[in-house]
Amino acid sequence: MSLLLDGAHLTISHVLSVARAAGPVALTPEARARMQATRARIDRLAAGDDPIYGVNTGVGLLADVRVPRADLDRLQRNVVRSHAAGVGPPLPREVVRAMMLIRANVLALGFSGIRPIVAERLCDLLNRAVTPVVPSQGSVGASGDLAPLAHMALVLTGEGEAEFEGAVLDGAEALRRAGIAPLELHPKEGISLINGTQAMLAIGCLELDAAESLADTADVVCALSLDALRGTPRAFDPRIHGARPHPGQSASAARLRHLLEASEIRQSHITCRRVQDAYSLRCAPQVHGAVRDALAEARRVFNIELNSATDNPLVFGDDILSGGNFHGEPLALQLDFLAIALTALAGISERRLDRLVNPALNEDLPPFLAGHAGLESGLMMAQVTAAALVGENRVLAHPASAGSITTSGNKEDFVSMGMTAALKFQRVVRNTRAVLAIEALAAARALDLLAPLKSSPPLEEARARIREVSPPIDADRPFYKDIAALESLIADRGLQVE
Repeated sequence: MSLLLDGAHLTISHVLSVARAAGPVALTPEARARMQATRARIDRLAAGDDPIYGVNTGVGLLADVRVPRADLDRLQRNVVRSHAAGVGPPLPREVVRAMMLIRANVLALGFSGIRPIVAERLCDLLNRAVTPVVPSQGSVGASGDLAPLAHMALVLTGEGEAEFEGAVLDGAEALRRAGIAPLELHPKEGISLINGTQAMLAIGCLELDAAESLADTADVVCALSLDALRGTPRAFDPRIHGARPHPGQSASAARLRHLLEASEIRQSHITCRRVQDAYSLRCAPQVHGAVRDALAEARRVFNIELNSATDNPLVFGDDILSGGNFHGEPLALQLDFLAIALTALAGISERRLDRLVNPALNEDLPPFLAGHAGLESGLMMAQVTAAALVGENRVLAHPASAGSITTSGNKEDFVSMGMTAALKFQRVVRNTRAVLAIEALAAARALDLLAPLKSSPPLEEARARIREVSPPIDADRPFYKDIAALESLIADRGLQVE
């Protein structure tokens, strides 16, 4: 069945589905009717003498320059062409597909004053798997993601470049092969295609989904490490977390209690004299939970943005109003928060990893989990790699949204840098996944060394899944393949045991 866009009901789940697989997308009849009604208002204004931003005026600092009526269509072509000034590696295919879907949906709200065919053409690109080539750099998140969206819009007009059936083609050829007619832009339509936050939001939705998966995986990997280090789950008692009822903290504590229940390893040292564990173990619910709460807030903000009009100006009945809904600040702040949150998740993971391999921090396991310490180095360098990734995350966690830079002749004098925040967050997600993979590798090795004692049933299942892609360590070997395999396992949610 087609995903029907009405501007009000798009969800992150919809975005993920369409981004990752070709599926039919269409406008609802009601959305089409709203768009036609506001389009009639734009046609009347374009035929009149009153200055309307982006309809019969220049854009940015050139907003006071009137454009002759005969040149209004040309103005829209020029806006798209001139704003397609991005650089850098192209955005991944799934990001561009998500971007097109979200843009079609917000246009379906009917506040932009464009013809329904403009949003329908975006649906055509999605339905026929034509993916514009969109450089990843060039947006400051001011009037939204102008450069990325311009590269998308360029393909609609038969220009630019697009990927189709595995080949990168010029826009006109991609449309021809897909059986899509190039779009001729009329007044307001070029600026309505490029004004918005859809590039940063597309990355945000996709990486938020990945980050939520990492938060679930982190609880499992933490439980593996805690049991391998003969830690205690006393700190996860529900009475402790009920006394400080942050939702994420309570959720992580409950998961850790469940994961460690009925562990033979735990029973073997139930009467030990250790009073409490290090923070990286004892405070895992507080840290993991704070990350979960940050993810939940980002999900709330992203869901609002998916169904929000981010164009400028907007048409309300007989009124056309200029404002700033395109500004990326709400998303930029969340994307920065998310990078900081995952940096904490990776940081506490690396600290647990160090406790597993560092002979100064545990007495029960061999140095660096090596079979013959000295002759073998074990996981010494794997911990160094994790430390390097955490160090990089700390740099990437520096907020982009705090660094506004003036653009457009000082007309756009405070910008969000939301796209920069999104690209940083994307990299932090990947680094964090790798750190968790290394901790999982070490935790599984440590549990192997405690045989014949076993952990709990769910953690033994997690260890078995690790061993399916990473064989037991019986001697030094190149560990990069193990780490890559575990990264893939985590990305596929393979360690989210119940």
